[in-house]
Amino acid sequence: MSAYKSDFLRVLAERGFIHQVSDAEGLDAKAAAGPLTAYVGFDATASSLHIGNLLTIMMLRWLQKTGHRPIALMGGGTSKIGDPSGKDASRTLLTGAQIEANIASIRTVFSRFLDFDAGAMMADNAEWLDRLHYIPFLRDVGRHFTINKMLTFDSVKLRLEREQPLTFLEFNYMILQAYDFVELYKRHGCILQMGGSDQWGNIVNGIDLGRRLLNVQLFALTTPLLTTSSGSKMGKTETGAVWLNADAMSPYDYWQFWRNCEDGDVGRLLKLFTELPLDERAAPSRKARLRRRCRRSKCRARRWRPDSACSMPPFTSAWCPPRARRADRSRAAVSGSTTSRSRTRR
Repeated sequence: MSAYKSDFLRVLAERGFIHQVSDAEGLDAKAAAGPLTAYVGFDATASSLHIGNLLTIMMLRWLQKTGHRPIALMGGGTSKIGDPSGKDASRTLLTGAQIEANIASIRTVFSRFLDFDAGAMMADNAEWLDRLHYIPFLRDVGRHFTINKMLTFDSVKLRLEREQPLTFLEFNYMILQAYDFVELYKRHGCILQMGGSDQWGNIVNGIDLGRRLLNVQLFALTTPLLTTSSGSKMGKTETGAVWLNADAMSPYDYWQFWRNCEDGDVGRLLKLFTELPLDERAAPSRKARLRRRCRRSKCRARRWRPDSACSMPPFTSAWCPPRARRADRSRAAVSGSTTSRSRTRR
């Protein structure tokens, strides 16, 4: 759709969050008619989420800010299997204690983005998945899935094309994720599941299962894959993933990751990861480029000044990275311009 009536979808579209929607007109009408409930699932395969997850967390935040109810679903049950999407090998199986510890660590992130006193919820799919009885589940749910269709989904097809093994355990993941959607509808009236573009097949399975079991219409919405302007996948550094928890990645390294993003990505990232009004986005984007240009080439020489089109004040050493300032002081001391480093510091 080119123009959405609901604030929720209009904001997501303007900021670049939308990749696929199962029924754009139907979902837009629901969101415009009144509050709806939507969820994103997060498996606890590590003690922290990463910036790829931050994209969907921001979707939940905008959902709540536009008058709807978000659910952050913890994968206490599905983490015992591991999502095969985008993986060439099976995930390392975690113990129940490890999963619980990871969930406890991950929970701390959401309070910074969602208001749980104003209706946001957290749930854990272990609450219903751990209680399933295998034979009844196969009869009631498993019969609605065909192997023919499951083999067409990327999470399965790509693994097989690369001639990598896919265990029966992993093969069940998409069924359990579909069942999560149905269970959240029954418990909380949740009609929308959101996620990354690699989750499209799994989410559509949930929509189909909801129709078959309960004769209800559910919806899917996915985000684009987070990539840089040069086309590479975003969110990795030389030391690994860009984690959200401070105990997994230091605040300084986290800040450095964003600071070192490509100039061509700044405007898009401001739309996705900040709440700056769109008409104010261009100026910060330009400032960010000028600051990086200063830091990378001219800040130590103190020659840079902003051009007439920029509202930034003249350059000050406060914009210069700490290491660069220390290097300037050391050079000054060595060149004899000061008599001691302590005097240089003063």
